[in-house]
Amino acid sequence: MQKQINMLQGPFLKNILLYTFPIILTGLLQLAFNAADLIIVGQFAENGEKCIAAVSGTGALTNLIVNLFMGLSVGSGVSVAQALGAGHKKEVHQLIHTAIPAALISGVFLTVIGVTFSETFLTWMGTPETILPLSSLYMQIYFGGILGPLVYNFGAAILRAAGDTKTPLIYLTLAGVINVVLNVVFVAAFHMDVAGVALATIISQAFAAFMMLYKLAKRTDCCKLELSKFKIYKNALLKIVRIGIPSGIQGSMFSISNVILQSSINSFGEIVMSGNGAAANLEGFVYTAVNSFHHTALNFTGQNVGARRYENLNKILGICITSATVIAIAAGLLFYGFGETLLEFYIPGATEEIAQGMIRMQYVMLPYFLIGIMDVMSGILRGMGASISPMLISVLGVCGLRIGWIFTIFAQEQYHTLPMLFLCYPISWAVTAIAEFVAFRIILRKQKKRLSESV
Repeated sequence: MQKQINMLQGPFLKNILLYTFPIILTGLLQLAFNAADLIIVGQFAENGEKCIAAVSGTGALTNLIVNLFMGLSVGSGVSVAQALGAGHKKEVHQLIHTAIPAALISGVFLTVIGVTFSETFLTWMGTPETILPLSSLYMQIYFGGILGPLVYNFGAAILRAAGDTKTPLIYLTLAGVINVVLNVVFVAAFHMDVAGVALATIISQAFAAFMMLYKLAKRTDCCKLELSKFKIYKNALLKIVRIGIPSGIQGSMFSISNVILQSSINSFGEIVMSGNGAAANLEGFVYTAVNSFHHTALNFTGQNVGARRYENLNKILGICITSATVIAIAAGLLFYGFGETLLEFYIPGATEEIAQGMIRMQYVMLPYFLIGIMDVMSGILRGMGASISPMLISVLGVCGLRIGWIFTIFAQEQYHTLPMLFLCYPISWAVTAIAEFVAFRIILRKQKKRLSESV
């Protein structure tokens, strides 16, 4: 029997930390391997700084295209967690055998879109002509293998909903080692530059996806995956879509605001793009650590709501927010304190680029505890089955505020600076977190009332 974390009973602090630690390691390893991509291409490619700008400049656009479908993996995870908490084994079976085919279909669709329109989308973003061919090539190869990360993320969401956070860590570690080895071979030995980085990424992620399917097929409980029983169950799909589509729209809207932000960054030129890309990659390490508590809050809440144990939700909320805040403050101070040294790994000797990267770290990384609070609140709301409210709050509080900021305050000549651009990050996080907390109190009160009326 698969050893799993008990999400329904205490001690909650211990169980939450045991559950979250592998998620943090998984995310940090993934980022470390992504950082290795940039470091290797920066060190060994003929035009290292230009290659870094090309690869990092595709991130916001790639997320915009992918996030809508990745939201379905969130819907799958929440649905499975609630069904497990309620003890509905047949529903779990139907959800799993609907989720994986949905991932496969989504992957095929995204491959066509990404490969066909990458250059067009990058041009719309204002990507400099000097790096447009490299960015376009990277995106086309990446989307050619997008099926791998989609299947892996759907599978990881299912395992985490069941209380298993160690297996995704193990498979990602193995895939990451493969990624680094292939990076060295393709970039350092064969001089393939961004094409080599992209190929290494999709090959390693295809391995992780295969291992995830293998693991699900080997389970002996209601989460066992049987390829012969793949079927799109209508009720299961509707439940996944009801939770997943708003989550995906929220992610896509985040990405739209980030695309606009990236376009604003692009307007400052290649030096700023390169420094910003390196700093954003470092920033990702802090984000991954605090965002891990989003996944924990989501699945702990999902199982407890399924079991109708609403009295546990405040405990889960308090522990996750406190943990995310402590980690974010400590990591932010540490990374900023050693910022120039860390940026040197990405862009060695690039003094101007490093200075630009430090500006982003000062205004975005130091107040990162705010995004931890915001993400935990979003996870709690989705775990409760609320899908529309966190989407609307995030769209207005994050996306709307950032876009409004760019086209009003930042657009004024005296405020058209990087610090003023980056200020929209912490302000939007704080506003959104407060609104989400209010929504949580309202929804919790309503769900408790419905429960008392049904007894």
